Amino acid sequence: MTSIRRVITGHDKAGKAIVLSDGPVPTVHGNPIRPGQLSFEVWKTHATPAPIAADEPEPTTGPRSLQPPRNGTVLRISVVPPETEETRRLTPEQARELFRKSGAGDASTYGRGGRHPMMHRTETVDYAVVLEGEITLILDEEEVQLKTGDVVIQRGTSHAWSNRSGKPVKMLYVLIDGDFAPELDGKFWTGGE
Repeated sequence: MTSIRRVITGHDKAGKAIVLSDGPVPTVHGNPIRPGQLSFEVWKTHATPAPIAADEPEPTTGPRSLQPPRNGTVLRISVVPPETEETRRLTPEQARELFRKSGAGDASTYGRGGRHPMMHRTETVDYAVVLEGEITLILDEEEVQLKTGDVVIQRGTSHAWSNRSGKPVKMLYVLIDGDFAPELDGKFWTGGE
């Protein structure tokens, strides 16, 4: 997959609904956490409620960030390559460095309670949809096999996505900025009690 068509609607000067843009997603990032992964940044909001203007600048430009903007959202489609032995052999320090390169160095929980090199936790609610393929959701003590059409509501938990299928998996994510409740804040490095 090398492009995704994105249609953006808006308003003309008279307030009528129009197509503002129809073409490929302009912002595509490689992912330092997973070599070979492509992340198509489809849309991003920077506030809630999201301001709706007749036209606005492209919101997806800039460096890739694992998390959405404060009080914002990100719609992302990712093509996740099969997991490699190299990934499974990462040290906690190497995993944290990869997450740092993705703008979220503190998100890595590997070696601090997380049992997989890609384990991480962000202060977000994420809607994850398997568009094509099979992938494994890894949690602190459980794993869930997911297939095309399955949906995960990930609520600020330490987790990883492991593609053990041998084929690329296409995922859609909606990441929504959030705040940990006081009883959860600070417990994620060790799993807390």
